Amino acid sequence: QVQLVESGGGLVQAGGSLRVSCAASGRNLSNDNMGWFRQAPGKDREFVAAINWSGSSINYADSVNGRFTISRDNAKNTVHLQMNRLKPEDTAVYYCVADQNFGLVVAGRPDYWGQGTQVTVSS
Repeated sequence: QVQLVESGGGLVQAGGSLRVSCAASGRNLSNDNMGWFRQAPGKDREFVAAINWSGSSINYADSVNGRFTISRDNAKNTVHLQMNRLKPEDTAVYYCVADQNFGLVVAGRPDYWGQGTQVTVSS
């Protein structure tokens, strides 16, 4: 059974930076596509970023493009999301996802979801 465990969330002031990470266990995910979603209180879950298995294809939501960077380390079965110039509207629970189909990751229908990590940006 694949498990995705997020870490690195916390409280940061607006304009600051934070890096959240996702560690996978249960199988080697070097052939899987990975991504991040987020859900703010009272809002629908939304796509943040996705990276394909080799790192050669990356997608970002318009709201984070230029501020967030997704990366992966296949040797360590991990994926990271570096978040810079954070805004209060980035406050949400951030979820790591994985699927062997890149399109399903971007569409929000991946096979695997983590439990989430809270990111709070104060103004």
